[in-house]
Amino acid sequence: MSEKVLLIDDEPEFLESMGERLKLRDMDVDSSTNISEALDKLAAEQFDAIFLDLQMPGTNGIESLKMIKKLYPDLQVILLTGHASVEKGIEAMKLGAMDFIEKPADINVLSEKVKKAQAKKMILVEKATEERISSIITGKSW
Repeated sequence: MSEKVLLIDDEPEFLESMGERLKLRDMDVDSSTNISEALDKLAAEQFDAIFLDLQMPGTNGIESLKMIKKLYPDLQVILLTGHASVEKGIEAMKLGAMDFIEKPADINVLSEKVKKAQAKKMILVEKATEERISSIITGKSW
């Protein structure tokens, strides 16, 4: 099963080049240039991982991360930035980001992060399913 990734960045050239590089690694890639469009896509589809740009006009990456994690707390978000700072990285991780990577990022590193995100998502889905089954079983009076 190929990994499904959403790229969120305000630079169309970056989205196009990164999307092509991930597709060459057999990933299913979609992209958005702003958080509003991204939230619409998240409501319509399931993704294994999101690459989110930290510096965007309008709603920045930290605020976008807060919105995403509020609506989809188990979604794996990896922040990308050309302007890394330790403070922003710590803040992002505290808000639930899976990782914080400086641009330009090595495609092999990004691919590995997506695979880890997909594995983590599968574990979370499995755990939720087990909890639901347990709840159903204990709720029945057979």
